[in-house]
Amino acid sequence: MTRVDFYVLENSDDKAAMQFVCRLAEKAYHLQHSIYIHTDNSQVSEQLDQLLWTFKQGSFIPHAIFNSDAAAAGPVVIGHDHEPEENTEVLINFSPRVPEFFSRFERIVELVAGDDASRNLARERYKFYRDRGYALETHNLPG
Repeated sequence: MTRVDFYVLENSDDKAAMQFVCRLAEKAYHLQHSIYIHTDNSQVSEQLDQLLWTFKQGSFIPHAIFNSDAAAAGPVVIGHDHEPEENTEVLINFSPRVPEFFSRFERIVELVAGDDASRNLARERYKFYRDRGYALETHNLPG
């Protein structure tokens, strides 16, 4: 069954959240998992695409943005408006909504920023998963 982990960040800064997404993707990549990072729009997808190349000196995470014109393949795929075609193990949800295709992943990572609006949206996602019987874990991270 799909496992859902909520990572609660004290910092509400978007850059800090994106850095954390990159660190999670790097960790999952080194564990040889296939990863899909779901964002809310093309701008965020492009920002993450750039940051994955530069967030840490010496780091290499092969990745691509998925779009309707050409399916992206590789261990890390970033997308915002299409369901990934490849089977992937880890979904990093960097969107305020639960993607419709969430249940095909073995593990879902949900990020919760420190501001009230983000926390309220995360509570709704938490209830969504809980009400459907998914295994939930919460991890509070210091700023």
